[in-house]
Amino acid sequence: MSESRRPLRALQAVPAPVRWLAPPVVLLGCVAAVMMTGPYQPPTTAPRPPADAVGPCQALMKQLPATFEGHPRTDPSPYVAVWATSPRTVLRCGVPRPASLDAHKHDIGPNVDGVTWYQEGDGYGGYKFTLTLHQLYVEVAVPKGATPYPVDPLAPISPVVLATIPDLSGDLNNPID
Repeated sequence: MSESRRPLRALQAVPAPVRWLAPPVVLLGCVAAVMMTGPYQPPTTAPRPPADAVGPCQALMKQLPATFEGHPRTDPSPYVAVWATSPRTVLRCGVPRPASLDAHKHDIGPNVDGVTWYQEGDGYGGYKFTLTLHQLYVEVAVPKGATPYPVDPLAPISPVVLATIPDLSGDLNNPID
């Protein structure tokens, strides 16, 4: 018997109902596995801020609110804050400049309490906001469903940014209209 016919012969030995039910059961198992992974969670990997960003990032992290809408904050690294929204909201200080910012530099993102943020989709229905017009980049990832409105976390964060992250002129507490 040829080698190519051996798997077919073995498959024919399996009772017909099992052969018919196997593909739907495997498909159902794959769908269940995908569904059990839960919603998208933004990464909490620590950025490597430039040396001149370390001090402002540390100051920002010290002054960030301990809770957001009743959700506690954890700091998995000196440059990352995570609020336990579902899914989690993540702030990363000292991230690199977003590559898409060059292509969209004239797009206006939200201005929250005098702080301008660059807004882009995260690819999963949520948003990523990056601080602009300041000496370093701070990213706030707000996945779909984490808050009623995607910009909600920016309200408690923006005043802290003004107090800790210098603008392009080197000034603190200088709201940009």
